[in-house]
Amino acid sequence: MAQSKNVKSVGDSSFDQEVLASDVPVLVDFGARWCGPCKTLDKVIDRIADETAGRLKVAKVDVDDAPQVAARYGVRGVPTVLVFAGGQKVAQHIGATSREKLLALLPSQETNTPLTQ
Repeated sequence: MAQSKNVKSVGDSSFDQEVLASDVPVLVDFGARWCGPCKTLDKVIDRIADETAGRLKVAKVDVDDAPQVAARYGVRGVPTVLVFAGGQKVAQHIGATSREKLLALLPSQETNTPLTQ
């Protein structure tokens, strides 16, 4: 399945600029190509990215391609989802989960604002 155009792949060299320096909150999905539960979560992540485009940035990190970022944030298992706001980690979920549980991790204004498309 193709990744949503609203999901940005980031790595060790682009993480700080794309995630920490973002003007909007960022949901970061840490996964790996070989991870079965990650593939299941991809559909949920893509849907969230499409629903929140412009209000939330969604990024994907392959832990095999970006080991420094994974180590910096203590990602030991995949999938792991981290939420960043203002350059700081504000929430975390480890393991595959539902759209609703991931939306609950987001800063409240991100889930209550009407979509602007």
